[in-house]
Amino acid sequence: MTPLKLVAISAGLSLPSSTRLLADRLTQATRDHLEPGRPVEVRVIELRDLAVDIANNLVTGFPSPALADALRAVTEADGLIAVTPIFTASYSGLFKSFVDVVDNDALTGKPVLIAATGGTARHSLALEHAMRPLFAYLRAIVVPTAVYAAAEDWGSTGDARTGGLAERIGRAAGELAGLMAGRPAGAPPAEEEVIPFEQQLAALRP
Repeated sequence: MTPLKLVAISAGLSLPSSTRLLADRLTQATRDHLEPGRPVEVRVIELRDLAVDIANNLVTGFPSPALADALRAVTEADGLIAVTPIFTASYSGLFKSFVDVVDNDALTGKPVLIAATGGTARHSLALEHAMRPLFAYLRAIVVPTAVYAAAEDWGSTGDARTGGLAERIGRAAGELAGLMAGRPAGAPPAEEEVIPFEQQLAALRP
């Protein structure tokens, strides 16, 4: 059976990074939901290693070999996990710069799990007002559960409404795995049928 390709994007800047840690936990949880029924190939893309290449691409319009390889991996992925630190109530500039150089059609119909890290839970809504609209604009299929991890979430049990971090990770990973399992491995995005405007007008006439 052809393995499904799961790609995680980590926009963490520090080393070690809580953003990378969250990406790894989401990736492992998604793999646990899919295997052994569906084999999975996992790749984690560290954007901090591509920061200069991304900046050069924005200026010149040409990706370096390393950046081109990362963009190809995102395009060919059967499922995507996107994790960014939250700065000033939104995703990081590095994360947005990478998304800006991804082809506009690369994420069409692709299952995406969005996640973020931050120092305080007050920034958790950035997932809904910033990240979810971004991927909706790119026509991705964003799973219902977004995962935010504040400093106090690591090792906590959460509350009755949201559950602990481990519970949220498991729920989001299950949703992503369910979408990925329904796709044939390496499936290209579905092409939308374009109906000429004249034909649409003719259909409205009595």
